[in-house]
Amino acid sequence: MAAFHKTASSFRQGARTLPGEYYTSGSVFADEQDAIFARQWNCVGRAARIPDAGDYIVRTVAGESLIVVRGQDGELRGLFNVCRHRGTRLCAEGAGRFSGTIQCPYHAWTYTTEGRLIGAPHMQDVEGFDKDDYPLHAAAVAEAHGFLFVTVDRDATPFEAWFAPMLTRLARFGLASLESGHRATYDVRANWKLVFQNYSECQHCPVIHPALASVVPYQSGANDLVEGPFLGGYMEIAPPHDSVTTSGRRCARLVSPAMEHEEGRRAYYYSLMPNLLLSIHPDYVNYYLLTPLAPDRTLVESEWLFSPSNHGDPYFTPGEAIAFWDAVNHQDWAIIERSQQGIASRRYAPGPYSPRESLPAAWDREYLRLMRGTN
Repeated sequence: MAAFHKTASSFRQGARTLPGEYYTSGSVFADEQDAIFARQWNCVGRAARIPDAGDYIVRTVAGESLIVVRGQDGELRGLFNVCRHRGTRLCAEGAGRFSGTIQCPYHAWTYTTEGRLIGAPHMQDVEGFDKDDYPLHAAAVAEAHGFLFVTVDRDATPFEAWFAPMLTRLARFGLASLESGHRATYDVRANWKLVFQNYSECQHCPVIHPALASVVPYQSGANDLVEGPFLGGYMEIAPPHDSVTTSGRRCARLVSPAMEHEEGRRAYYYSLMPNLLLSIHPDYVNYYLLTPLAPDRTLVESEWLFSPSNHGDPYFTPGEAIAFWDAVNHQDWAIIERSQQGIASRRYAPGPYSPRESLPAAWDREYLRLMRGTN
């Protein structure tokens, strides 16, 4: 079990919010794509989306369109969505299944699902042309606890080393076995960093989320990750509630036997740089994937996960968790959109963080470290 610490333990006096240009500047936004998203491991969803040979999803990472596909050999691969002939996008759909090969819609160059070029019409007439010289460009792929991660950085930190702080923390929750119960997509008119910072503190909960604050009081719980790219910990579920749902009761069976006893009264919340927010409740898990679209616009994709043991259970009511968090999400998007509008003012200036905001302050420090390219 990780050692948990009260939030204030990581607080640094004098911490202030970021200057306004970090939320509004096009040049800062472009720099983030290169300094952070192009160099880190980005979550692209669940491996269950591509269970069989030929299944694929298309995701955008650091402005790059990537095909994440399960090859005919069963292995996961990341392939740049760029034909090696004249650069045409190979896939226009967000997900699907290749029948066995990937063919460019322009001049019919054809690749295996492993990325090897096997068909190039008329290139046999080009002296010295060798199909082996033109595989699809590759991006590294890793899977952990049912989640898929990709990086476009050829020199990225090995995934096992990068993800090490989370591997043992998440192992007891059995996340890989969970099944999707619902997906939602939100178009948030605010900078992606505001989504992270809002998620990392609950001082706003009594004002913005009174229903949430009554279930998980914002001063409850503790954090076990207080510095670095992964931050968070748990909050305590207040009696008489058993879970964070519209009824206060559990809507499903426990996601894992580990959630019995003490952990059965906790909800865990972790932010994982650069684009994953992970919430683990006794009876369900929901997560959020962030894709920055512009300095003032972020696509947020969310999914609710449940244990397969709920199949056929008449007491399985997943809508209670889905409805609760959909309402909370819309409350969050509304307030951070107002934050975005205020930060855009020429009179905005960085304000002080309180001890209850130690995690967003720590998140800012990690963000600035990555932007500087320091270790």
